[in-house]
Amino acid sequence: MIRTLVVDDDYRVADVNAAFVAKVKGFEVIGQAHTARAAYETVAAAAPPDLILLDLYLPDAHGLELLRRLQPPDGRRPDVIVITAARDAESVRTALQLGAVSYLVKPFAFDALARRLEAYRALHERLASLDEASQDDVDALYALLRTSPDPKLPKGNSEPTMRRILEVVRQSDRDLDAVEVAERAGVSRATSQRYLAELARAGLLELHLQYGATGRPSHRYRAT
Repeated sequence: MIRTLVVDDDYRVADVNAAFVAKVKGFEVIGQAHTARAAYETVAAAAPPDLILLDLYLPDAHGLELLRRLQPPDGRRPDVIVITAARDAESVRTALQLGAVSYLVKPFAFDALARRLEAYRALHERLASLDEASQDDVDALYALLRTSPDPKLPKGNSEPTMRRILEVVRQSDRDLDAVEVAERAGVSRATSQRYLAELARAGLLELHLQYGATGRPSHRYRAT
């Protein structure tokens, strides 16, 4: 299993990202950190992570500064996938120079992160099987990190609203339908239905059909 640390100052975002990582085969979330200091302490522990999902906007230090300092006791530096709203070229350039294996700009569709994790898993497994690399091996390793263009969130969708919808369902002690979610989240029924369908497609919610005496079944959702 690839031991993964999720670093994000927003507790809800970190929780969502951790839940999604846990859905991808071969990954184990060992914890969340909401400050650079907490992340550094986790890396400096006896059993550091293999991979870090790193937000750049942290309250006590910039994520790129943390990336510069990462060095666990055994000397094997964890790999990093940057997940951030920072779009400036300097942040991207510095992240690449410091060895980030991928850079994902918020907001993004859930499967954009899944493809990067799957590509990283393939790289991780390939490296573990190599004793000595030929040029062909090296070319293949670099090719593994190339992913296809990311699909965007559907037009009109936003990451904060999606997080709010997910939070409403996860806080409920029973299944909810789109109308109930809309009322609790303060959005329209159509908006609720759209986001619930996207979250169910991503595997973060489970869809259950409730059949009544007549008519179409009711779509009800619960957190996975």
